[in-house]
Amino acid sequence: MPEEFDFALARDFGTALLIGGLLGVEREKRNTRAGHGHAGLRSFILLSQVGALGGFLGQRLGSPWVLAAVVVAVAAVLVAGYQAAVRRHPDSPGLTTEIAGIVTCLLGALVVTGHRELGIGLGVVTAALLAYKQPLHDAVGRIGWPDVLAGLRLLLATFIVLPLLPDEAIDPWGAINPYRLWLLVLLISGLSLVGYVASRWLGRGRGIAITAAAGALASSTAVTLTFVKQSHERPGEVRELAGGILLAWAVMFGRVVVLATVVAPAMFARLAPSFGAMLLASAAGAAVCRWSRRRGASAAAAGDVVMENPFSLWAASKFALLFAVVQLLLQLAQIHLPRGGTYTIAALAGLTDVDAITLSMAQQARAGGQEAHQAVVAIAIAAVSNTLVKAGMATFLGKGLAKPVLLGAGAILVAGALALLVG
Repeated sequence: MPEEFDFALARDFGTALLIGGLLGVEREKRNTRAGHGHAGLRSFILLSQVGALGGFLGQRLGSPWVLAAVVVAVAAVLVAGYQAAVRRHPDSPGLTTEIAGIVTCLLGALVVTGHRELGIGLGVVTAALLAYKQPLHDAVGRIGWPDVLAGLRLLLATFIVLPLLPDEAIDPWGAINPYRLWLLVLLISGLSLVGYVASRWLGRGRGIAITAAAGALASSTAVTLTFVKQSHERPGEVRELAGGILLAWAVMFGRVVVLATVVAPAMFARLAPSFGAMLLASAAGAAVCRWSRRRGASAAAAGDVVMENPFSLWAASKFALLFAVVQLLLQLAQIHLPRGGTYTIAALAGLTDVDAITLSMAQQARAGGQEAHQAVVAIAIAAVSNTLVKAGMATFLGKGLAKPVLLGAGAILVAGALALLVG
C-alpha cells in the first residue's frame, strides 16, 4: 500500500526553498551590482534544498553525521568558488556570500527538523542584515570607542557581576537585597544608554524637540541645564528652549511610569492617571511654547545635551549606594515613623534623583493595598519635588525662561493634584 503523502513535510521543504529564494534574490542583486555574481538566486535555493535534504536524511537515519557531512561539503564547494572568484577578481569583497550560503544550508535543515518558525525568523533576520549593509556600516561609523566600552561595561555588570551577588537581604531590616538592587541599577543604566544613543544619533542638529526627548531618556535634568545655558547664548530662541525643557519633563513622567511598571506591573493602573495628567500638561506647555514663538523664527537646532558616560561601574555603584540608602531609610521610616516620614524621604530624594525612590516604592507596592497607595503618593511627591528643582534652575539660572517654565510647572502641579484627588 503506497505511503500517504506527508503535507507537513512538503510544507517544510517548500519553506526551506522560499528561505533560500529570499536570500538568493538579495545576494544576486548585490553581487550583480558589484560585478561578481558567482552565487545568486538558483545557488541559494539549491543550498537550502541540500540543507533540508541533509536534515531530513539525518533525522530518518538517526545520524547527525549526515547533516554534518552535508555542511562540510557545502562549505568546501563555497570556499573553492570563492578562491576561483578571487583569482578572476582580486578586488573581490569578503566572505559574506559564502557565509550566507552556509547559513542558508543550515536554515534549510532547521526548518525540516521541527524548528520551522525559528528557521523563518532567522532567515528574515539574515536577509535584513545582508540588505541593510550600508546603514549598518554607517551606524558603526557613528559609534565611538567610549560607546563600545560603555556597552561592554554594561554586559560585564549584567553577566559577570550580577550572578555573583547574593539574592537575599543582608541587613537586619530586610531592606537591602544586593541582587535585586543591582538588577534595578542595570534597568536604569540600560534605559539611560538607550537615551544616550538616541541623543547621539538623533539629537545632533535635529532640533530642540528631538534633542529634548532623546536626552530626557537619560536625564531630564541634563536637558534642563543644557537649555538653561543655551538661553544665554541664543536669547532669540527662548520659547523653543522652554518648550524643549517642558518636553523633557513630559518624557521624565512617562519614564517613571515605565520603571515602576517593570518592577510592579500593577503600578501602571495606579500611576497612569496622575502621571498621565502631568505628562499631558507638560506636553501641552511644550506645544504652546513652540506655537507661540516669534513670527519668522525658524526651528532651532539644539546643541548636544551634556551627559556623562552612559554607563560606568563607578556611576552604577554610586547609584546603587543611593538606592540602598533610600531603601533603608524608607524601611526605617515605615517601622519607626508615621506615614508622613515616607513622604518626607520621597520629597528629599526627589531633589536629586527620582529613579531611586520610584524603584524603592514600586518594590514595596507589590504587596498591594495601602502600601500601593502610599507608593503612588510618594512617587508623585518625588516627581513634583524634582520638577520644582528643575523649574528653579530654569527660573534663576536661565534668561527669559522663568515665565513659560513656571506656567508649565504650575499646570503640571494642578493636573497631577486633580488626578490624584479624582483617583
